[in-house]
Amino acid sequence: MQTRFLQPLILAAGLAAAHAHGADAPVPALPTADISVEASRTAPNDQFRAQVYVEATDTNPGDLARKINATITQALQTARSHPTVKVRTAGNATYPIYGKTGRSIESWRMRSTLALESNEAAALSELLGKLQQTMAVSGLNAAPSPETWKKIEDEAIADALAAFEARARLVAGSLHKKWKIKHVSVNTGGIQHKPVMAYARSAGLMAADAAPAPIEAGDSPVSVSVNGQIELLE
Repeated sequence: MQTRFLQPLILAAGLAAAHAHGADAPVPALPTADISVEASRTAPNDQFRAQVYVEATDTNPGDLARKINATITQALQTARSHPTVKVRTAGNATYPIYGKTGRSIESWRMRSTLALESNEAAALSELLGKLQQTMAVSGLNAAPSPETWKKIEDEAIADALAAFEARARLVAGSLHKKWKIKHVSVNTGGIQHKPVMAYARSAGLMAADAAPAPIEAGDSPVSVSVNGQIELLE
């Protein structure tokens, strides 16, 4: 009696073990293909940033500060007539100038800087022309505004993804396979400010030049790369 009941139990246990072994068997991996594509568009440079500064030397630090501060105050008043240009102070430094022995201070030098930003090239150009009568321009850069950059970047992403899909279809079709995306990554770059005018001359040389500063906005490239892997199906 015990033997008759034991045999079915052994058989059932063997079937269960076989089933468990089959469930643990690894599923064969599908063949894959790596795909990489790029897309680019151009975005208009519609945001401009400039820096202007005044620098002077005097034996009396008090007189020097008053001279520099008067120039900055006048520049800020001039800037108020151009409401589309944002102006902020961007640095103020004073340091001593030592004599030949290096022990005694002969004079003091002071430099004060203003930063300008605008989305209107004409307004910034006109203001710079006025400020150059008493100050010097240390740099002028142009770049797409964040809103413009995002719009063009989104368009470039759509182009890159469409190119990825077309490349995947080409690869799979050439191998007579169906396909599906296993993973994909989208890589974009940041906004780069492009110098459109960069020079620094003393304010004295600027005094006779009140004409608008030339600004050539130009465009900036917006590039997107898409990398991913597809699985090739039967």
